[in-house]
Amino acid sequence: MKEPMISIIIPVRNAERTLEKTFDYLLGVDYPRDRMEIVIADGGSTDKTVEIIKTWQKKYPFIKLVDVPNCPSPGYARNKALDVVQGEYLFFTDGDCAPTKNWIYEILKHFRQDPEIGIVGGEIKTIRVEKDNLVEAFCEYFGFNNVSWRYGGIGEGYFPPMSDRSPTEICGHRAYFMVTANVAFRRVAIERAKARFWDLPTGEDIEFGLKIKKDGWKAFFAPKASVEHMHRATDVALYKVWASYSKGHLALLDKYATNHFELVFQFLKSCPRIKIPSPIKGFIYFGNFQMMHIAGLAAIIALIKLVAGLFASTATWVTAGWFVIALLLFIFFAYRFFYWCFFWEPKSKLLYWFKIKYLSNWHFMRGVWQGMSKYNYRIFCIEPSF
Repeated sequence: MKEPMISIIIPVRNAERTLEKTFDYLLGVDYPRDRMEIVIADGGSTDKTVEIIKTWQKKYPFIKLVDVPNCPSPGYARNKALDVVQGEYLFFTDGDCAPTKNWIYEILKHFRQDPEIGIVGGEIKTIRVEKDNLVEAFCEYFGFNNVSWRYGGIGEGYFPPMSDRSPTEICGHRAYFMVTANVAFRRVAIERAKARFWDLPTGEDIEFGLKIKKDGWKAFFAPKASVEHMHRATDVALYKVWASYSKGHLALLDKYATNHFELVFQFLKSCPRIKIPSPIKGFIYFGNFQMMHIAGLAAIIALIKLVAGLFASTATWVTAGWFVIALLLFIFFAYRFFYWCFFWEPKSKLLYWFKIKYLSNWHFMRGVWQGMSKYNYRIFCIEPSF
């Protein structure tokens, strides 16, 4: 019996740094070559990306190139690829990803086991392009885009179905979604849901999956179907990615979330939340990052009052006590936030690990603030702590 036809869709733009390695790994994936196609949608590359693709096309005719001039987003490029693919199952990855040898069969196994599964996604790990690149090392240590880490160490199995569509279920810690670096869909699921990626620069993978799940299809996490991700090479590029992720949350909340505001106490083990009916959609996370700042601000205020009181001879033990408590809480939450940095190598770069972790979380929060005015401040978010 013939294997089903599968299509692998990859949007690219200026991917010459990583694309050769992506092809090396893709062509090492175990699957009959006459039952697969690799469709590369180039969104107007100005480097050697197209040249690299055409070189590989000469050796492997099942590699197809779709030119997408003036491409506004990766989602737009994926839609152009969707217009030409022939597969029964549509696999998505990126031009900076390296699938493992069993990637296709591991995903197909789960589609075959349950006809109600419309989405199967795998784990995302890290592979370095430059061995000594500290940004890539941070992404590896941190587990950037790692699925099981994102959802508290989950293993193989079904993602929870959508329930209340409150903000945290759309793009918070309860938003179980697969990123397009490693996900596959039944073609029939896409067609029945009339799903297409939106043209916004980010958030398209969450939104696309929401369309499929809203149509009643199940989503399954298959960690053995992994890809290794080649991440950004500079601090600035990484911070830009974090900001873009959270900026995309605004459009997602505007389109899909119910009219609620949530307070999430992330620093507590069970991550309890309070959901409040509200004309303003969004959430505030109280995690180690946020609590560190709250305690630090409280310590500064108490210290100012204490010093002012000493000069005016009105200082009290109560003020001094509040200062000590706030300072100890600041140290406690800072330690919890930076804890894993102490184990990363080289240890001589400890201050750098502190900096990049701190600024990554800061830019993740900053991105959403930059776009709130577009929605007349009907959406407000303080994103989670890492």
